[in-house]
Amino acid sequence: MGVYLNPGNISFQRAVKSEIYVDKTNFIRYTNKIINTENRFLCVSRPRRFGKSITANMLTAYYSKGCDSAELFSHYQIAAADSFTEHLNQYHVIHINMIDFINRSRTIQNALDYLSRRLLHELKKEFQGVDCFDWNDLTAVLQDIFQEKKTPFVIIIDEWDCVFRIHKSDRTAQILYLDFLRNLLKDKEYVGLAYMTGILPIKKYGEHSALNMFTEISMTDPREYAEFTGFTENEVRQLCEQYQMPFEDTRRWYDGYRLINGVSVYNPRSVVMSMTGGYFNNYWTATETYEALKIYIQMNFDGLKEKVSELIAGGSVPVNPGKFQNDMTTFETADDVLTLLIHLGYLTFDMQTSHVWIPNAEVQQEFLNSIEDGGWEHVMKAVRSSDELLKQTLAGNAQKVAEMITAVHDENTSVLKYNDENSLSCVISLAYYTARKNYILHREFPTGQGFADIVFIPQKNCDMPALLIELKKGKSAQNALKQIKNRKYSEKVSQYTGDMLLIGINYDENKKHTCVIEKIHK
Repeated sequence: MGVYLNPGNISFQRAVKSEIYVDKTNFIRYTNKIINTENRFLCVSRPRRFGKSITANMLTAYYSKGCDSAELFSHYQIAAADSFTEHLNQYHVIHINMIDFINRSRTIQNALDYLSRRLLHELKKEFQGVDCFDWNDLTAVLQDIFQEKKTPFVIIIDEWDCVFRIHKSDRTAQILYLDFLRNLLKDKEYVGLAYMTGILPIKKYGEHSALNMFTEISMTDPREYAEFTGFTENEVRQLCEQYQMPFEDTRRWYDGYRLINGVSVYNPRSVVMSMTGGYFNNYWTATETYEALKIYIQMNFDGLKEKVSELIAGGSVPVNPGKFQNDMTTFETADDVLTLLIHLGYLTFDMQTSHVWIPNAEVQQEFLNSIEDGGWEHVMKAVRSSDELLKQTLAGNAQKVAEMITAVHDENTSVLKYNDENSLSCVISLAYYTARKNYILHREFPTGQGFADIVFIPQKNCDMPALLIELKKGKSAQNALKQIKNRKYSEKVSQYTGDMLLIGINYDENKKHTCVIEKIHK
């Protein structure tokens, strides 16, 4: 048993002995399907603190010849799989965390040289009886060992993309690193399974996209692996029951990463911390300064500021992630920036609609922290005044509500240029920002015979009335209220609450808002 070659299962033992361990061992069913096949290359990219290292340690404990993990896995889901014993501790495993090597040297070449020497040292110690032609050539040694022993290697590389995060602008170093990985992995018989994890998908570099043998699992394309990207809703429900924590609040704080086929996952780090601590807080975002987000949303791309404002207001915006170059410096459009934020975990992406939005309350706060200065003062002013706007709305003060919404519009025209009801909806959502402390916001909510523009549904154990807002441009507030009644919007919404405020808002050509508010009882 070595440090990097055929390591033991101690790291995974520590994970399963932790106060909270969510069983993700069924992931091994999928890796067992692809091991020793043409599809044996898998790269999984997830945001930081989403369980990447735990999964890498799990695979190491399962496949490594350096330990006996039968008892360790016997209580978990994978033990019921037909392939469980076939592959259990049957492979030579090389498990590398790239950060351990990249941080050792100022140059990538020196780091890779040290990595090669370290692996060769352990290989020579373990396989000293094998007649290798050149004990200084890593790939040749691996091939010679495989030819004699006939046992494939499982190569697990954690934090594979750290070069592109630490050496963001060093293109030469990045190409050198990609060449190293290509020479180590591509078309090599000794590779039984190659599994890489990181935050970013594999870098696109023309001919250096030569790691194209990998199946990529990312936040924009999770494929059949979606349930292993974070905690699923059922897993979180069970934890909430165990720790007597309110599920709806947990969902509001940490849910929202919508992936594929109805799978929506929660942030594992934050869920664990809230369950064990007994309260909700910004646990995941606290692991990195908000400056990391601020750098990107302050970039001066056409339309980016408007799109970020729409996201902060609770809306969604279309994104094309296909042209993203999978690094942290090559940005040509607002879509490139937003795609990076998906991979970093600040946005969630719906493959069916190609739209992104801010996933939950924890990340929402991080966006606010990032826009407190630097040209976002008017947006922040709207956010800060939203408590008063909600107060005036609940009091039925339609004139004051209209005046405050007019002010939000006037002060944000440089960012939120709206000429239709959809854009107006963004401004209204921004104006009512802090209502989301007590309400669940719905844009284009399906109601009786049509779609209400904005609906605020009270959260459980909240005795506030629901807010049903219809928006019009160039008509009248009364006309908006009339539409609510004629189309019987309240009949569908009323199943969520008792009392309800019907709010009609109109914006005219003179940039003046008018408002009418009517209260109805169940």
